[in-house]
Amino acid sequence: MSGIMKSSLFFTKKVGSYSDGWGEVTGEDRTWEQSYRDRWAHDKIVRSTHGVNCTGSCSWQVYVKDGIVVWETQETDYPPTPAGVPNHEPRGCPRGASYSWYLYSASRVKHPLIRAELKAAWEDARKTMKPIEAWASIVENPQLRKSYTAARGLGGMVRTTWDEALEIIASANLYTIKKYGPDRISGFSPIPGYSMVSYGAGTRYLSLIGGALLSFYDWYCDLPPSSPQTWGEQTDVPESEAWYYSSYIIVWGTNISMTRSPDAHFLTEARYNGTKVVNVCPDYCEVTKDADWWIHPKQATDAALAMAVSHVIFKEFHYEHPDPYFTEYCRKLTDFPILVTMEPRADGRYTAGRTVRACDLGYKEPECNNPEWKTVVWDELSKAPAVAQGSMGYRWGQKEGQDLGKWNLHEVDGETGKAIKPQLTFLNDSDAVIDVEYPYFGGRERDGFPNNAMASDVMVRRVPAKRVPLNGQDVYVATVFDLFGSYLGVDRGLGGECAKSYADNIPFTPAWQEKITGVEAQYAITLAREFATAASKTQGRACVLMGAGVNQWFQTDNTYRSIINILLMCGTCGVPGGGWCHYVGQEKIRPEAGWSEYSFAKDWEPASRHMNSTSYFYEHTDQWRYERIPLSDMLSPLADTKVFDGTYVDYNIQSELMGWLPSAPQLNVNPTKIAAAAKAAGVQPEQFLINQLKDKKISFSCLDLDAEENWPRNLFIWRSNVLGSSGKGQEYFLRHLLGTENGILGGELDGSNKELMPLMEKWRPAPEGKLDLLVNMDFRMSTTSIYSDIVLPAATFYEKNDINTTDMHSFIHPFVKAVQCSWEGRSDWQTFKDIAKKLSEIAGEYPEDFGNVTDMVLTPLGHDSPHELGQALDVRNWYKGECDLIPGKTAPLIHVVERDYRTIYDKYTSIGPLLSKNGGGNRGIKWDLDPEITELCQLNGTVQEGVAKGRPKMETDINAANFILRVSPETNGALSYRSWDFVKEQCGVDARFLSEGHIADKITFDDLAHRPAKTFSAPDWSGTENDEIPYVAFWQNKNLLLPWRTITGRQQFYQDHSWMRAFGQQFAQYRAPANQRALTGYKDIADNGNKAIILNFMTAHQKWGIHSSYYDNERMLTLSRGGPVVWMSDIDAANAGIADNDWIECWNANGAVVGRAIVSSRMPQGLCVMQHATEKTVNTPGSEVTGLRGGDHNSPTRVIVNPTHMIGGYGHLSYAFNYYGTIAPNRDDFAWVRKMNKVDWMDEEADKKGGAV
Repeated sequence: MSGIMKSSLFFTKKVGSYSDGWGEVTGEDRTWEQSYRDRWAHDKIVRSTHGVNCTGSCSWQVYVKDGIVVWETQETDYPPTPAGVPNHEPRGCPRGASYSWYLYSASRVKHPLIRAELKAAWEDARKTMKPIEAWASIVENPQLRKSYTAARGLGGMVRTTWDEALEIIASANLYTIKKYGPDRISGFSPIPGYSMVSYGAGTRYLSLIGGALLSFYDWYCDLPPSSPQTWGEQTDVPESEAWYYSSYIIVWGTNISMTRSPDAHFLTEARYNGTKVVNVCPDYCEVTKDADWWIHPKQATDAALAMAVSHVIFKEFHYEHPDPYFTEYCRKLTDFPILVTMEPRADGRYTAGRTVRACDLGYKEPECNNPEWKTVVWDELSKAPAVAQGSMGYRWGQKEGQDLGKWNLHEVDGETGKAIKPQLTFLNDSDAVIDVEYPYFGGRERDGFPNNAMASDVMVRRVPAKRVPLNGQDVYVATVFDLFGSYLGVDRGLGGECAKSYADNIPFTPAWQEKITGVEAQYAITLAREFATAASKTQGRACVLMGAGVNQWFQTDNTYRSIINILLMCGTCGVPGGGWCHYVGQEKIRPEAGWSEYSFAKDWEPASRHMNSTSYFYEHTDQWRYERIPLSDMLSPLADTKVFDGTYVDYNIQSELMGWLPSAPQLNVNPTKIAAAAKAAGVQPEQFLINQLKDKKISFSCLDLDAEENWPRNLFIWRSNVLGSSGKGQEYFLRHLLGTENGILGGELDGSNKELMPLMEKWRPAPEGKLDLLVNMDFRMSTTSIYSDIVLPAATFYEKNDINTTDMHSFIHPFVKAVQCSWEGRSDWQTFKDIAKKLSEIAGEYPEDFGNVTDMVLTPLGHDSPHELGQALDVRNWYKGECDLIPGKTAPLIHVVERDYRTIYDKYTSIGPLLSKNGGGNRGIKWDLDPEITELCQLNGTVQEGVAKGRPKMETDINAANFILRVSPETNGALSYRSWDFVKEQCGVDARFLSEGHIADKITFDDLAHRPAKTFSAPDWSGTENDEIPYVAFWQNKNLLLPWRTITGRQQFYQDHSWMRAFGQQFAQYRAPANQRALTGYKDIADNGNKAIILNFMTAHQKWGIHSSYYDNERMLTLSRGGPVVWMSDIDAANAGIADNDWIECWNANGAVVGRAIVSSRMPQGLCVMQHATEKTVNTPGSEVTGLRGGDHNSPTRVIVNPTHMIGGYGHLSYAFNYYGTIAPNRDDFAWVRKMNKVDWMDEEADKKGGAV
């Protein structure tokens, strides 16, 4: 009988039965089952995770067979949540489940690659020259240099060896250090939280050589500046488990159900718990299906809706029927009772000025410590001004000023020691009711957005005020509470311009917002009442989930602050289930203290160069040369235009000169040559530099950005895809930074509009191709890789050891090396270790040049340092002669740093002595690390010789991970407990009880390899880690009365810096998106006969990838449409004659991009979305407009910077890496959109001029 016959039960006799005949015994062949067993057979399972800035931080099981990763599945062994609360698992998403495809895909970078022209030039030079001289001969020869810079992005990458690649990179770095200075070497890598060791590998190397570290959180526009403005905190938010505790959730501008797949279950589970969920979003996005109510304002008008909600809440819950919980919360924990000076104007009215300070009351140093930085309230008990404890003046100089233990929010006058009760309002006991003027921007016209014009762009409101003697003069003062109530237009019986009812069309009523947002007034009223009622009944358990949909606009501050106002008025921040929940980017590095010590080489170097990327790229890609937005668009109608003139780059320059923002490069001379000149002049290096700057013999590089000596020269990119994901103003990168083919359609400024021409920046012909060397490290051939000069093969997530955290949960996860790196790949740690070794070897051949080098490093007036106490009362510029140049006060700090480039490798692979000398710390909090250093010697081993003799080793990535974990209080229980000692001394609050249960716990990398661990409570974060409640931001502030790190020590509604007031930002309000003026004159470029329409061009997150990761993954391409797509409404599509799946093109002055149309009724009119991020390597045809391959999602964009983000040296408005600084919004752009006639794949051979990519 044949095998087929045997396998058929029909032709076989009965073998037998069982269970009284109900079961039949068969004898069929079951060997086929072995194929399934073989398919799922594996040799081992290894724990790992993914590092793609998705915020998931999910634990995965990686299955390995015969040394090959065969698949991955989700882990389910997270520590449990409290009883009755859903657990975290299962965590994961389809993108993560497809990652193993990358390891063996065709997109994998298998060997080191180099641009063919550069390789030929290098090999020819090395025949007769040493490495540094060989590099010099290439970059100092204009034709030879251009031969490879002009070829960037045009193919021609060839294989090279690791030795050759390392030699070129090290030689280029040393040449640049000697010729121009180490600050001409920069590195960009984003979001350390998703792989801390890998991030720090590059930044540690750069910090040791003196290079500049480029920020990312601000560049990605994930940073909400409103958070530093309100709380003095970058972004500390509740974990997703906290949503379950909420009674009312507004999802506002974040698509949780799509972009936060591992956490979205908490949102739906909260509804089962009785929580109401409201989604505020212009399009019918995924989270709308999970909501009880969908409110859909026109995009970018969210601030108008939020202001109307604030109007209702203030009127009903703070004025007409004051809620006791809200009142006490705002009185004790916000700046509502802080006094503000009223500044008289020529018309007899007033404007709100700066806050009253202790110095205004006659307090002076040394009797009073920092009197200019101590804010004042009105005391109900004494009926007089009082200097409430907790303001920033009580934070610094405590021992010298006898302020120990006074930096807290106890209701005490810090100067008299008397108990006080800050008063919220002068409504019933004012000395006068005065007319106060506020700017109004809602009436300004902006194409594509409705406005609501009033009779004037200045609002006049009646405010109750007290007349008090300040600095010998009687001055009117008002509380922030009274100012805010009048600003909202609430009728409190004072007369003047105010709303008698919600139907009045007066800013900021529900009726007023309806004309802007399209949301019915009654909906705004209902939303306000429901949210406030829920918060009142639950003592603050109502929250708003916020994200990129509202954060990535130029006016993000207004939108976010207007929403935050709602949260503060309802007492939600610091409450489980309440507060602001900002989720954009995997920003939270839970063991941040140890990470920063490791990443910035604080164990070896006293200072490192940090640079905010937005300003860096805005300046060095020359996007400022194409500025089309006059400053008048942004200024308040109340601003003095004689003082506030110039352009945006002028303000950035001012900020750099005053030390508000960092610079890179810093000076127009090599910073390693200054000390020698100072020695020759017989002057100390710091004083020499001060003298040279004042005499203008040395200047800041930002004053002449396009001078050759001020160009950035070497750029490292790792863990990133700048040119395929985050490069806002993509085409400007290609033209000016890289010097290659680009699709810029608009021209530079020509001087015809004087208002747009910079006043401080020197104008010279625009250079093309500033970078000498672009090095990228990646495991796949991304868009950045095809534009790089050298591409080094990187390890995938399953081929290295690392650690990973997120703000979405309190666990810390490891990457564990499951298999060896395929082909010639190396981990980022190993790659930079090898570069450091090669650089040290070559430097050893030039002891006179690189043996003992004195580097002059400039750093800005940093937040969480005494230098945030810069200029308290007004702004004076040393370069205009208005004040002296005082480093750390009116100008950047100057550090003298000694370097020996022969020892870079030895320092890279060891833990240096400065941690024993200076201790550790974070966010201004300090602790001793001697016990930890001893433990690390035991854990990692001890160096036996050389510059690091006696110090702990750090020779492996696991050593580096253990270094981070051991010196961070979040992962070392003993250190966690000790770290509270500083808080007790500074704040007078004993919080050690929060860490008592973990004194004996120390998390190591090996521990994490077995199971995720929950981090411990620590003073450098504002929440608490325990088994009773989830992590909630500001829990410590609310419950322990520890101050926020703002000037007032409180959550701030009001911003009093003179620049904030000049740009109309003292209070939040609705402002239309920035008008880029990038459309006029570009409609008919390469006209193809099809109708072109104007749409708001936006780049929201996508479903089938995380940024550009997974976008080129075959599994995700199969599930999606497989290439660039643009979502648009069916109405707009019909208007332009576009059908679903048609190829279309979007363009403006900045560039063009092509994609296929997805026509959907879920999209509102006037808006199109090209999901972030696309790659030129995937299904991208040529552009009819530019004649080049069709750009990417960043091609129609250009960076615009906001002067209020350049403020520094002003308490919470001070620079810190990724904390405050210019951001790069990417949603204000408009583009022409039309159907394409011809789809040209440009598959022909590239000609000599380039062509196909």
